[in-house]
Amino acid sequence: MKPRLLDKIDPVILIIALINVAARLLVYDNLEYHRDELLYLSLGQHPDVGYATVPPLIGWICFLLQQVFSNPLFAIRLFASLLGGVMIFLVASIARELGGTRYSAILAATGLTVSVFFMRTFFLFQPVHIEVFLWTLCLLMIIKFINTGRNSFLIGFGIAAGFALLNKYLAGLLFLGLLLTVPLTRHRDVFRNRYFWIAMLTAGLIFLPNLIWQAIHGFTVFNHISELYDTQLVHMNAGLFLTEQLFMPFIGSIFVIAGLIYLLASREAGRYRFLGFLSLFVIVTLMLLKGKSYYTLGIMPLLIAAGGTAYDKWFRNRTLRLLFPLVVILAAIPGVPVGLPVWDKEGLTTYFDVLDEKYGVDTGRRFEDGSIHSLPQDYADMIGWEEMAALTDSAYRLIDDKEASLIYAENYGQAGAVSIIGKKYGLPEAVSFHESFRYWFPREFPVEITSFIYINHNLGEDVRELFSEISLIGTISDPDAREFGAGVFLCREPVTSFNTFWKERTGNIR
Repeated sequence: MKPRLLDKIDPVILIIALINVAARLLVYDNLEYHRDELLYLSLGQHPDVGYATVPPLIGWICFLLQQVFSNPLFAIRLFASLLGGVMIFLVASIARELGGTRYSAILAATGLTVSVFFMRTFFLFQPVHIEVFLWTLCLLMIIKFINTGRNSFLIGFGIAAGFALLNKYLAGLLFLGLLLTVPLTRHRDVFRNRYFWIAMLTAGLIFLPNLIWQAIHGFTVFNHISELYDTQLVHMNAGLFLTEQLFMPFIGSIFVIAGLIYLLASREAGRYRFLGFLSLFVIVTLMLLKGKSYYTLGIMPLLIAAGGTAYDKWFRNRTLRLLFPLVVILAAIPGVPVGLPVWDKEGLTTYFDVLDEKYGVDTGRRFEDGSIHSLPQDYADMIGWEEMAALTDSAYRLIDDKEASLIYAENYGQAGAVSIIGKKYGLPEAVSFHESFRYWFPREFPVEITSFIYINHNLGEDVRELFSEISLIGTISDPDAREFGAGVFLCREPVTSFNTFWKERTGNIR
């Protein structure tokens, strides 16, 4: 009999998958684009084999989506939602492969659905949801190979591994963990299997273009890691990291904990024990390295699937087996707005205000710098971009000679708002030195620039000295937006040559 990646489709699993997809699409435009989504859509306008802080897969996907769909916001939400639906089938399959029955598959699908991280990760369009999918696919390939001995699953693992590295370099931690744990198990013979090495070669060839790009550009990934440690990871500590490992799944954590116990302690899971140690390796390593809490998300579906299998074996009472998933679903409902923007901005701020004022809970509202705000950072990053594009359009309309104008944004979110949302106004792409925008800004101009739209929270002193006429067109007015107060300035009548100033300013940017 030919091996199948997924078991015969169970109608209950299919319904759960469809509910997940539909729920996300129903609320896809309750908020605006996420800051990062604007960056990735901008990458899609400049397809390449490498970018400043991420491998190229996300940019390639954005390129294709923008070729097919006229509404980029719907396109990226649809992609993430559909991948979330596929994830339901993957965790259900893993639960069965780990020795569970149909009940374990339904529990795993339920546990993933109610997990806060899954709600949000597969709503937003970021490398994270692709990472979780590819890690889960890699682990399913490994389990399938263990259960069947079929080499085709090794090749499938190699392909998934290559694309995982093309999506996020963090996948290297998963593969390092496998290299450290598998030799200590009964599965060490895999290293003598030539198909394993064919799989590794396949993964390497898939990843090779980006590796060459990194070498040519001086391995920018290390600069990014250094910047993360200086600006964001410095706020992480072991206590916060471990606490958030339970908060990210929220109700789903009862599956994560059960799954880890099952993999590490159950006699029935003996052949999969190394997956428990692999999970611990990922968690502990990231904790010691002060990684962001969500860096561990790639292993969560595996643990949730194992949790479904654990409860399948632990619960023998028919009533308990029936009530357990129903209680889990009911318990998860109050926390849904934490993971999914089921209301507009006003409804969400009211929800989080009630959590704080009535229950003293500020869960989810801590930003990367450790500060507490009215909304979770992801939601605050989904407000204000439409207003920014509209203000930029207002400034652009005031320019007579548009060929002699330039739009500059200080950060990638601002630049992405102009470049992506601004299309409906006919705005040209914004220029920025931030993130991968620095790879495609113009070094020279065919004409002398006489009008300059400058987007930033503050007007730089160098810009102030360069222009004799500067007008503040407007600022982001929503206090719940992370970009609150950012201004759009129209600068005209340069006192000296702008082109000369630009050449001097960009001379050291690589």
